[in-house]
Amino acid sequence: MSLAHGHDLIAIPGPSPVPARVLNAAHRASPDIYGDALAQVNRDVMRQLKRLAGTSQNLAPYIGNGHAGWQATADNLFDPGNHVLVVTCGHFGRSWAEMLTQTGIRVERLDFGNLPADPDRLADRLAQDRAGSIRAVLVCQTDTASATMADIPAIKAAMGDHPALLVVDAIASLGCAPMKMDEWGVDVLIAASQKGMMCLPGTAFVWFSDRAAKGGRKDGASPYWDWQLRADAEALWRFWGGTPPVQQVFALQEALTMILDEEGLEAVWTRHARLAQVVWAAVDAWGMQGDIALPVKAPAARALSVTAVRMPRADDLRAWVTRECGVTLGVGLGAQDPANALRIAHMGHCNAAMMMGTLGAIEAGLTALDIPHGKGALEAAATSIARSA
Repeated sequence: MSLAHGHDLIAIPGPSPVPARVLNAAHRASPDIYGDALAQVNRDVMRQLKRLAGTSQNLAPYIGNGHAGWQATADNLFDPGNHVLVVTCGHFGRSWAEMLTQTGIRVERLDFGNLPADPDRLADRLAQDRAGSIRAVLVCQTDTASATMADIPAIKAAMGDHPALLVVDAIASLGCAPMKMDEWGVDVLIAASQKGMMCLPGTAFVWFSDRAAKGGRKDGASPYWDWQLRADAEALWRFWGGTPPVQQVFALQEALTMILDEEGLEAVWTRHARLAQVVWAAVDAWGMQGDIALPVKAPAARALSVTAVRMPRADDLRAWVTRECGVTLGVGLGAQDPANALRIAHMGHCNAAMMMGTLGAIEAGLTALDIPHGKGALEAAATSIARSA
């Protein structure tokens, strides 16, 4: 008899669990979209989003997912034929490069497979570009598939005096890991609502520096994608390019209040780091026997929002824990051997009890399916929680 009945545990790297408070905030009828009250809520959300990103510069919101943020950035920054350098450390970096190529941009990849970026290699490549033909360096702070985390300050330092813009995808990291856009010298930052922001999918955001605004596409962006029209908007409809996503605005206001004003952003970052260490402790214990391992060896290069795991019969295990325990794990997206890889998310609205439940279900699945594994994983995870309390 299955023990899956009850509250499901969703441990996929997005959409992440949405707090009941945020769902309740969204569960409101639309007010007058031309009225002052909603316009003020929207302005408050825009201010909160700038705090989240660590910037006082410009912000353009869009109705769409993270790919809409990619598209908006490309449409505002690059003319066809422009040369950009995409640092790829996993599936999503490669997907971003492919999207840019399809829009007519000349894309060069600095590829690290599914491993973290080496800033020294970036510095060497940019030093060869004496003519300054590379318009921008693009990198995912966290590649959701490989669970790598790029060192953005080190990436910026590696760029030195090269005039390229620094464009960062923070879709899987914003609200989970430190991001200080202005302090770190990031020119464009892209994120979406369904991961660290603890909201429903459907809204994307592009923060951009004054430098990026001045160095954008020569012919200008198309009216819908034009980030300056949105960033400078006074009318609510202009922020969103038409009818605003009213319920999402209410949800964002509640979620950002929880993150910024109640828990506090640095405390949120610390919580994510501690939960990541809990997962790593369990995986290390399992890896003492058999072929279970963290592909990203250096803890500093691991994502704080999601952990990739190499594991025999991972697909069988994922199916078992869903069917028998009501726990959903992430697929091994972009892994060399996807059937033997999975991902455990620890992003957004999650706590120690949720992680222990997820790890306990995995332990049960490993035992039920006779997948070789070391003992003591749950004890190691509990000890990690106790020591960091």
